[in-house]
Order: sequence, then structure tokens, then C-alpha cells
Amino acid sequence: MNVALDNNDANALVARYQRLIELSQQINSTLDLATLLRKIISAARELTNTEAASIMLIDPATGDLRFEIASNIQAQDMEEIIIPKGSGIAGWVALHGEPRVINDVTKEPSWNNKVDDTIEFQTRSILAVPLRTHTKVIGVLEGINKVDGESWSESDVSTLTTLASQAAIAIENARLFQQSDFISEMVHELRTPLAALKASTVLLLRPDLPEDRRYDIITTMHSETERLSRLTSEFLDLARLESGRTRLDVTRFDLNKLIEESVDVVLPQAHDKGISVSIRCEGFTASADRGKIKQVLLNLLTNAIKYNRENGQIVVHAQHTINHENLPFVQVAVQDTGYGIAKEHQKHMFEKFYRVADTAGFTQGTGLGLAIARHIVQGHGGQITLESEQGVGSTFAFTIPIAVR
Repeated sequence: MNVALDNNDANALVARYQRLIELSQQINSTLDLATLLRKIISAARELTNTEAASIMLIDPATGDLRFEIASNIQAQDMEEIIIPKGSGIAGWVALHGEPRVINDVTKEPSWNNKVDDTIEFQTRSILAVPLRTHTKVIGVLEGINKVDGESWSESDVSTLTTLASQAAIAIENARLFQQSDFISEMVHELRTPLAALKASTVLLLRPDLPEDRRYDIITTMHSETERLSRLTSEFLDLARLESGRTRLDVTRFDLNKLIEESVDVVLPQAHDKGISVSIRCEGFTASADRGKIKQVLLNLLTNAIKYNRENGQIVVHAQHTINHENLPFVQVAVQDTGYGIAKEHQKHMFEKFYRVADTAGFTQGTGLGLAIARHIVQGHGGQITLESEQGVGSTFAFTIPIAVR
């Protein structure tokens, strides 16, 4: 009987390590940071049979730990949780670079239930291991609450430690790829306005240049300079969002007032094209970064005007919805009566630097606005979507959390 049990244990261990190899291969082939983090915590939960898992990364500026992703914490709650360097269980692991096994947090002197109180979750046990690259510890990977209620085993510790070592290298690679890929795209985008400015200065130096032509060139230079300014500002915004350096200032606010405020900003542009803008919205109190959500709204409204027909219409409406975890969210939609977006373009609309030509055949803007909007919305745990039909119009919609009373 004992031999059979030993064989079963051995077979289970072999199966676990085979699965670990498979998951490590998946992780190391992923270069999108957000997707990578989701895969890591999913693998951690599966391999250690836990209720939840989380990843905290060290802030290079302060040395503090910040949650990057957690299966049991909403995005807006993560922004409020900071673990000082060396503090608590995770802080100790990050500082010493060694695993910690806590089978009963109520008996652990360094345990602080502040996070549990914030997210309304009950932690019973924790396995925390360092995310270590070849040269340093970049964060902590945690498994929380064994599903079967048993104690953590040596196999759990070795499995999660091995996964964490693979995950740390994959996270660093994703960061480097993101940075180099983004810089390459940015340099490419800068070339066009810089080339226009260079050509303009050459023309301005010609003594035989007519005065009216000189005025046109100066106007072009002003336009290209404005474009460069917008491009660099939005580039920095997106770089901060993608690197995780931008932290959300989550507050409760009246969503209707924010929508009205955003519409007032764009009304002059809309009136210039004879476009009407109407709001159909119930009363919602959102729990989000008000400034960032206003940035999303202004981007969607500006696009709805830019790509609309003369004397067209824009309707902004909001309605109650739930997210994939059945939590209360609100969906805000900006619907226009423009020319619509072809199917082949729709799947690329939230990519960096992707732009669709307008009705005159010219591309407009920096191509970063929707990519920034996507990152902001996803940072709140929401989603941004597009529905469009050529000849009918487009609807961009996004979801954000509703404040729980």
C-alpha cells in the first residue's frame, strides 16, 4: 500500500514538472508584458493549487513593492497598495532574495492584514518566492491559500521558485523588447515632421521665395512643430503606462458631470462641422482616475468629430454592466454617424502609431491616442471595444468600475 502511494506521489511530481516545463516555454515566448503577467499568475495558481496568486515588482525609484497583477485584487485597488522596502512577508522576500512559507498567517508576527482589509479577502497561508534575474531581485511571486487547506510542501516551494526564476527573466525580456520596439517606432514617426521642417528651412533661405509662399511654409512649420510636440508628449504618456510607472489616482466622482465637461471642451470643433452632440446617461458614480478617464473621453470625442460627416451626430451614452468577475462596472460609449471603419482596419485600431486615412485620403493625428486610451482603461480593470460599419458609423465603448457604496 505504501509503495503504491509512493508511486502515485512520484507520478504526480513528474506530471507537475512536465507541466512546469510546458508553462515555462509559454511564458518565455511571450513578449507582451500584460499578457505575460496574466500567464505567470495563472501558471502559479495551477502548479501550486492555490486560490489566488500575485506579482509585486520593485519600484526602481523607491525600492518599494507595488502590485502589478493579482488574481484576487481589482486593478483600481492595486494602485492604493504599497509595500515599503523590507516590510512584511513580501518585503522580506524581496530584500533577502529567499522564499518564505507561512502556513498560518495568524501565527506570523510580520503578517499585516491591511491588504486583506482593502480588498475584502481572507488570507490563510502564503508562499512567497523572489523574482530573481541573473543579477538582481525584481519582485515577488506569491501563491495564496492552498485550495485543499493543507500545508505548503517542499514540492510547492521548489516548483514556484523555478517558475519565478523563469518568470523574472521573461519579465525583463518583455520590458526590454517593449522599450526597443517602441523607440524604433517612435524614431520612424519623428522622421516625417523633421523632414518637413528641414525642407521648409531650406526653402525659407531662398532669396527669390515669394512672400505668399513664405507665409505658407511658416504655417506648415508651425503645424509640424505642433505635431512634434503632441507626438513627444503622447510618447512619454504611453511609455509611462507601458512601463507601469504611471500610477492611477483613483477617486469617486460623478461620471455624468465628467461627460458633460468633456463634451463642452469639444463642442466648438463639433459646431464648426455642424455636428450635434447629445448625452444619454443615467446617474453613475465611478471609481477611477478622473483625469485619465477624461483623457480617454476627449480622445474618443475628438476622433468622432474628426472622422464624422458634415452635419453628423454624436451620442454619448452610459449604462450599467458587469465585468468577467460579476463586479459592477459602467460602460461609456461614443457613437458617431461617420463613414465607418473597414473590417481590415478595425483589429489594428488600438495599436501604436496605427492611423486610418480620412475621407480625403490623409492620415491625421499621432496614432497614439487609442493605444493610450486602451492602457488607461485596462489599468482600471476595464475593456475598450470598437464596433463599426462602413457607411453607417462607429461606436467606441469602454468600461470602468462603479463606486461601491
